[in-house]
Amino acid sequence: MNSGRFILSQVLDLVDRKTLSRLVERYDAESRVRHFGCRQQLICMAFAQLTWREGLRDIAECLNARPATLYHLGFSEPVAKSTLADANEQRDWRLWEDLAKTLMRKARPLYAGEDLGLDIDNTVYALDSTTVDLSLTLFPWADFRKTKAGIKMHTQIDLRGPIPTCIFVSGARQHDVRWLDDLFFEAGAFYVMDRGYMDFKRLHLIAQAGAFFVTRAKDNLQYARQRSQPVDMQTELRSDQIGKPKLPKARADFPSLLRKVRYYDEETNRDFVFLTNNLNVPALTVPKIYRLRWRIELFFRWIKGHLRIKHYYGTSPNAVKTQIWIAVCVYLMVAIIHKKLNLPGTLHRTLQLLSVHPFEKIPMHELLTESDFRHLEPLDSNQLMLW
Repeated sequence: MNSGRFILSQVLDLVDRKTLSRLVERYDAESRVRHFGCRQQLICMAFAQLTWREGLRDIAECLNARPATLYHLGFSEPVAKSTLADANEQRDWRLWEDLAKTLMRKARPLYAGEDLGLDIDNTVYALDSTTVDLSLTLFPWADFRKTKAGIKMHTQIDLRGPIPTCIFVSGARQHDVRWLDDLFFEAGAFYVMDRGYMDFKRLHLIAQAGAFFVTRAKDNLQYARQRSQPVDMQTELRSDQIGKPKLPKARADFPSLLRKVRYYDEETNRDFVFLTNNLNVPALTVPKIYRLRWRIELFFRWIKGHLRIKHYYGTSPNAVKTQIWIAVCVYLMVAIIHKKLNLPGTLHRTLQLLSVHPFEKIPMHELLTESDFRHLEPLDSNQLMLW
């Protein structure tokens, strides 16, 4: 990264050219392409995400306003709105999904040492989904209700970060729990999820993989206690029980031992019942692990608030998924830069600085690192000038 290159170019250096070339070849994404390749498409869409462009015409006009800049970014011709639209509509969105996965593999080791505030060494994942409402007229393929359409982002994040490790985009009608059928579970890891994923047959798949889950029990849970374990009543714990589901079907779906921890939250004056298949961690650790689940809600709020995934530049499924995955790539690049440079503040601060200086020609660390600002000392009017 040198002072002669744009900030936008320095950000996109995190995308290895050889990796992108392999993905282009895998999906045959540049057949009969003369001048607007996948890297040019990535530059346009990353620029749009960083600077919050309103539409394809906005993207093209802002980039074309500086022809010299376009040339140095690798464009041989001005950006055409129709060309960018065709690329988003026709090039396989899975290329950008695979590219995001390579960035995930770069980002996760950087955050592996983050403190969870728990006395456990296990990896902790959170599972959840967020729904994006769409116009039924423009997106008829994403029908959700009678009057509107929608898509759902099913997401798994590593809570030491948080860095997404798996994202699946589906129609908003799909129930969250069905996504568990497609996941691979890591032995020894904890999977934290809300009551929407409460399905004993699928929870047993997590236990069979040697992993652990922490979830909230539904209000109609029928539970057969086998033994109770002592709890410190001076804490907010109320009970710690080992047993099995009571109903025959539930017990057949989950034949293993199930732990139920009851916890009283003084702030909300409510009792919460948590279920886990880990019988060894301290009982107070179970609600603490579940409390970390809210970090995935913060991730969704960050993505929907600071990147363009609620307003789309195309209406086809391919264009929508392309935009979502490139938005995820931008998030991961910002997260990598933030951690590598050991930057102060939040990811939002880093994104803001990148968004208003994409075409500055200074080293990125000089732009993003805080420095002491000192007023220049005024010249002494009594000092004679030598020359």
